[in-house]
Parts: sequence; C-alpha cells; structure tokens
Amino acid sequence: LLIFDRNLEGKAFLFKADSKEELEQIQKVFANDRFATDNGAVIEQVDEGYAKCWLEIQPHHLNAAGTVMGGAIFTLADFAFAVASNWNKPLNVSTTSQITFLGTAKGARLVAEARKVKEGRSTCYYLVDVSDDLGNPVAHVTASGFVKNGTQLVKD
Repeated sequence: LLIFDRNLEGKAFLFKADSKEELEQIQKVFANDRFATDNGAVIEQVDEGYAKCWLEIQPHHLNAAGTVMGGAIFTLADFAFAVASNWNKPLNVSTTSQITFLGTAKGARLVAEARKVKEGRSTCYYLVDVSDDLGNPVAHVTASGFVKNGTQLVKD
C-alpha cells in the first residue's frame, strides 16, 4: 500500500505503509529531523531496509561555483540513511559515514536511495546512492550505525 500525504507543515511524504495511522506516526517523527526537512528533504518511499528521498535544488543549496554544495548532498544522503535504518526497527544512530562525490547535478532535483547491506544486533551498514532526477550519479555514501536497543523512533 503506497500512501501519499503531507505532514503538519505541508511537506509531502509517500510511504509504503500498512495503515494511515502508521504513516501519520512516521511523518510526525521525521518532521522532527529539522535540518534535513527545513532544507527541503522529502521522503518519497520507505520499505524494509530502504528509503528514497529527494530535494528540489534551490539557490541556497549552491556553492560559490554554482554547483550543489557537498553539505546539501550529504544531508540528503544522511536523511535517507536515517529513514531507512529507523523504519520499523530499534533506533540506529550513525557512527561513520563516507561520501565520494562522483559528478555534479545537472537536473532540478537530487534523489537519494538508501539500501541496507547488513544489520546485526548492535550495528548496521547501508549504501546510499545520490543522483539527479536525470539519472546522473552525484555521490555514493556508505554509512554505519549503532543499534540502540530498547529505543525506537517509530513504534508499532
């Protein structure tokens, strides 16, 4: 079931969710990820060990050279990792992240897709690919996290 809705601040979300109530709870939680959402990050799709997020490239995302600032790219990738690793599981917090910039965005939107590689009792490892809406690769991110058992952002 894919559900499209808006959070309390009017930002769009699309989730693979089991119920409207579950979607509303997730929207509330990730609306609190203020740096990412205030900078335009939008959750498009969530599934087990996966998240797809995007942001429209705005003038405040650009650096002095007129290309998307690395921090904006990393913020989107980190947000996708946070959503994928915290959907329906104990709280995961990032311990390390490595970003490799592959090229400049030529489209109007950045898209980040986070995929779980491994998840154990106390750690997790994800790959995040960032491209533009034209399919041009922009960055590749690896992210490791620590599983904080007993704490969950999104509760069943």
